[in-house]
Amino acid sequence: MPEIIEKNSQNKLLNDRYQLVESLGKGGMAEVHLARDLMLERDVAIKILRQDYSGDEEFRERFRQEAKAAANLSHANIVTVHDFGLDENQLFIVMEHVPGDDLNTIIKQRGRFDIKEGVSLIVQACAGIGYAHRAGLVHCDVKPHNFIVSPDGRLKVTDFGIARALASISPDEESEVVWGSPQYFSPEQAAGGAPSPSSDVYSLGIIMYLMFTGQLPYLAKSSREYARLHRRAKPVPPKELNPFISETLEKIILKVLAKEPSARYRTADQLGRVLLTFSRKAQDATTLVPTDPTASFPDVPPASDAVSRPPSASSSRPTAVENLSPFEEIDWAAVGLALLAFLAVLGLIPFWFWVYFVFNPPFS
Repeated sequence: MPEIIEKNSQNKLLNDRYQLVESLGKGGMAEVHLARDLMLERDVAIKILRQDYSGDEEFRERFRQEAKAAANLSHANIVTVHDFGLDENQLFIVMEHVPGDDLNTIIKQRGRFDIKEGVSLIVQACAGIGYAHRAGLVHCDVKPHNFIVSPDGRLKVTDFGIARALASISPDEESEVVWGSPQYFSPEQAAGGAPSPSSDVYSLGIIMYLMFTGQLPYLAKSSREYARLHRRAKPVPPKELNPFISETLEKIILKVLAKEPSARYRTADQLGRVLLTFSRKAQDATTLVPTDPTASFPDVPPASDAVSRPPSASSSRPTAVENLSPFEEIDWAAVGLALLAFLAVLGLIPFWFWVYFVFNPPFS
């Protein structure tokens, strides 16, 4: 792993403003530090890119554009970007510091998630990513490492640094660069195609599968093999790995993991609405889906008030949650636009009759 230069060691300053306090972790592209903003007197998180990336002029410009786009996102479920800059030939981005653990760490500690708490966390992720989709941004690297869960159960999505504006992507764009992490990227990303909101939705499906079954749908030893599996292989139905997954939830997960983007939910907002309907029906059921009595989890604060905590393992046996109706999965915005288009065309019929009779009067 390439080392960050001495300038970024503990108690050093970036741009004479940000005092580095401690390292929070390293990745293949950057190192993240807890730092103190001496001007505004607040704690921040700073991601410092490796020097070999920072020295590339083309990459600097792309990084600047992506940081600007990310800084325009303001949502309760997105880590706020405060600043970005260059110090001693190293790019850095300054973000809101969120106390807590990333979801990947929590999954490793806990193993399989309870259905209700897991759905609550994914709904929060959908809210943040869906907001970015409405702003014209695709995350491109949705994975549990980029979800931070605070002690009070708030989930925030981070690392929109590799997000790309949808307006700048041609629909038929192909690239040798594969954005995302091999375990979580979509089939179209694996093929080198341009990512879309449904690509982020696919990655959310991989995370759901991992949270509720305790394992990834595909396991491989190389990025190339992961790419092949995402494009060709079918996952083991999640209910076979965890019988406490209802048929409804299994149907949602498998739809999200469809190979063709058009077969998935189109945006994270749409997936979030479906999951909210699912959780509300579970709450309204006479017997709620119980915690898996075979799982052993440490105490963790509830994910959200949106979905109640599950009953104890003593609450007898699971019951099926009522299936979502096709009516609830309809994209009503698209239906409305289609209806308006139909009425507009229908309104032209009298006009064309009038034109016809002007030039061909019946009693001439």
